[in-house]
Amino acid sequence: MRSAIVVDTASAMPIHRQIYEAWRDGILTGRFRGGERVPSTRELADGVGVSRSTVTQAYEQLIAEGYLQATHGSGTFVCRELPDELLRPRLAPRRRAAEPAPVHLSRFGARLRDDFVYPATPPGFICFSRWGPDLDHFPFALWRSLMTRHLRKAEPELFDYAKAAQGYPRLRREIAAYVARSRAVQCTPEQIIVVNGSQQALDFSARLLLEPGETVAFENPGYLGTRRIFNAHGAELRPVSIDAEGVMVDDIGERARLVYVTPSHQFPTGVSMSLKRRLALIEWARRSRAVIIEDDYDSEYRYSGPPLPALQGLAHDVPVVYCGTFSKVMFPGLRVGYVIVPPSLAPTFTRAKWLADRHTPMLEQAALADFLSEGHLERHVRRMRRLYGRRRDALIEALGRHFGEAVRLYGDPAGMSVLARFEDDAIEQRALKRKVQLSSASVYYLTKAPRNEFVLGFSTLGERAIREGVKRIAR
Repeated sequence: MRSAIVVDTASAMPIHRQIYEAWRDGILTGRFRGGERVPSTRELADGVGVSRSTVTQAYEQLIAEGYLQATHGSGTFVCRELPDELLRPRLAPRRRAAEPAPVHLSRFGARLRDDFVYPATPPGFICFSRWGPDLDHFPFALWRSLMTRHLRKAEPELFDYAKAAQGYPRLRREIAAYVARSRAVQCTPEQIIVVNGSQQALDFSARLLLEPGETVAFENPGYLGTRRIFNAHGAELRPVSIDAEGVMVDDIGERARLVYVTPSHQFPTGVSMSLKRRLALIEWARRSRAVIIEDDYDSEYRYSGPPLPALQGLAHDVPVVYCGTFSKVMFPGLRVGYVIVPPSLAPTFTRAKWLADRHTPMLEQAALADFLSEGHLERHVRRMRRLYGRRRDALIEALGRHFGEAVRLYGDPAGMSVLARFEDDAIEQRALKRKVQLSSASVYYLTKAPRNEFVLGFSTLGERAIREGVKRIAR
């Protein structure tokens, strides 16, 4: 414990008395609590800049009066119980703390009004409000082994400032190869910037491509995290409707500077953008000289048919900023994502990354490069695809059995959640009463939301829990 005792060498009061008074007042006012260890005489003497004998003299008086107690071999402590008479002196009234002066926020800071709240799941509840990876099935032993491999090598480049803020070169090469074979993305490693999750990629996109007041065409409903980024940067959001083929391009209009889309698996509806719509969107961007931001947050999990190619691979002469992340497919604590930009934008995004935080942690980047190059990621994805597919089937079957025509499901067989709209107005109250946690889709709408619409996450629940949860909310 640091005493923060201050002495005044110019005072007429002896120094040992000043130390005594400071400790005594601190104990009586509760600043120093009973049972707390106090610095040794040597420690305090060094800290205050006085002789040890001076401190010893003050401590001996405090011990004699019952403020401190010395335990042989352990040290000196504030007494846990003080004599009643020591508590009787009238303490000086504490001054009321002055109100701090208000701080003027920038327009960006003033727009940051809402926090992200992840509601805790009460004991005994079945939680449909989460749609992240199931951590019980991630090969953490393998991941630890890869991390240890690089710790043992102690490569200097992993523990110093990165030579390039753009990211670990071998990881960027592995990402380029991975997205080419899995997503038909066309890029070179020089177009890739490694970032702290796709959220940072989206923030950079808003910072570098938008001026306050410019229009962004935004999916309605759409991802809340991106919406708040654009709002904070002062963008004017234009809601664009979603149907069974994805974004309705005719809704975009002509004023949009950017368009944000999740074409492979739209969140939260779960629909995939048809090839016809993709080509129409590219043509709109070409005509409007606008930029497309493609958020490919969980495209790995598709349960029927081959994975859809990324929109980026189709847009040869239109600027597309492609955002991806490993947090959804591996584990959320791994804040490693990537943004793939047109060659002309790569230097600017790299400079923004350097200004923000210099670089993403290099040790994790090196381990992730091995995880990719040795085929572990694709094997893990295949295992989880089978597991999540079974869980999704269990959810769809249970909803059909218990609700029938009274529930409408949206989206393709993909992802980690299902959008469901119920006819029953009492569904939310009944779920709470029967210990089932639901997540309303209303927060994802820029316009008035439909009633009784929920995002049902299934990826973190076993099949038995899924069936039991649906059974509980049924009439």
